[in-house]
Amino acid sequence: MRPLVVVASGVTWDGVKGSERQLAESLTRHADVLWVDPPVSPVTPDRFRGKAGRMWRPRLRPLTPRIARLTPVGPPGWTRPGIRSLTWPMVRAQIGWALRKSRRRPDVFIACTQHDLLGRWGDRVVDVLYGTDDWVAGASLMNQDAHFVLREEREAIARADLVLAVGPELAERWRELGAHPIVFPNGCDPLPYQVLSDPGPVPEGFPARIAGLVGQLSDRIDISLLEAVADTGLGLLLVGPREPDWEPGRSDGLLNRPNVHHVDAVPFEELPQWFARIDVGLTPYADTAFNRASFPLKTLEYLAAGLPVVSTDLPASKRLASETDSIQIGGDPAEFADAVVQAAIDRASPDVVGQRRSVAASHSWAARAETFTRLAGLVR
Repeated sequence: MRPLVVVASGVTWDGVKGSERQLAESLTRHADVLWVDPPVSPVTPDRFRGKAGRMWRPRLRPLTPRIARLTPVGPPGWTRPGIRSLTWPMVRAQIGWALRKSRRRPDVFIACTQHDLLGRWGDRVVDVLYGTDDWVAGASLMNQDAHFVLREEREAIARADLVLAVGPELAERWRELGAHPIVFPNGCDPLPYQVLSDPGPVPEGFPARIAGLVGQLSDRIDISLLEAVADTGLGLLLVGPREPDWEPGRSDGLLNRPNVHHVDAVPFEELPQWFARIDVGLTPYADTAFNRASFPLKTLEYLAAGLPVVSTDLPASKRLASETDSIQIGGDPAEFADAVVQAAIDRASPDVVGQRRSVAASHSWAARAETFTRLAGLVR
């Protein structure tokens, strides 16, 4: 029987297809996967049936022959202080139920959050703490108490057999907590971007040269950089969901400009048509501790599509820039916009486009999954 990996994610399977899901899918080459969503309150409308209702019991269902999905139920207000101490014992019990129902025992348990999930599955299970972001630095974004998150992190590190950090910045902070983390960067799936489909539609009369941001519009994004790009007269294409509290008023002004076009969330499979529409990809993250510890997936996806990239001064972007001349680092809004204009008007040779794609391929999720299986002892 193939090994079983449990992936207890911080995001739902049908949310934005980020690093956790892409790693889980890549791991199916080596193991079966039980994906565990964050818990759902029983008073939440039933998202499975697409209509009003209540979810009172956990849902376990197959997604593919190699992946099953468990959506556990938590108490109402399960993230609140005083209640969350009940949440994770309930979630662990439901994971145990799913394993018994499947008649499987896990070989590896991956916790993609700091919550109380590790060290509960037997001595033969490899418990992995997988940090895709700096949860303490991002606590305010999630309306969480940073001191409580830090305490949970310490406990999770103590229970983990293997600690993976998305970058050296997070790894260094975890070393100070007594961990011995291994840097495990994000990856990309280069195949969907090798042959791009027909470009997605933009309004009639939209500028011919287009800079694009593919990703969520949230407080992680520095809107002043997007405003500066729009000021150049280039087309600015924004593809991804917009958080309701992202720069209220100011973001409306940006999106209402005639040379700015916003496309809301689109399925992952439809993203290549929007990469085909743009001439330069943008990674305009704000300068925050949370962002400095991150590894934006979009930067690799732009390269996989053969595009040049302009990024803010993120450590992860600077590390990637050491591998290719196609990533420019922009400082203030004027510098950032100038770099975008230059990248948008430069026509790359086929060799340069191929080199960009080669860099992205070297960071593929398939390669990351191979590394993970060795680290977790799934292959010897």
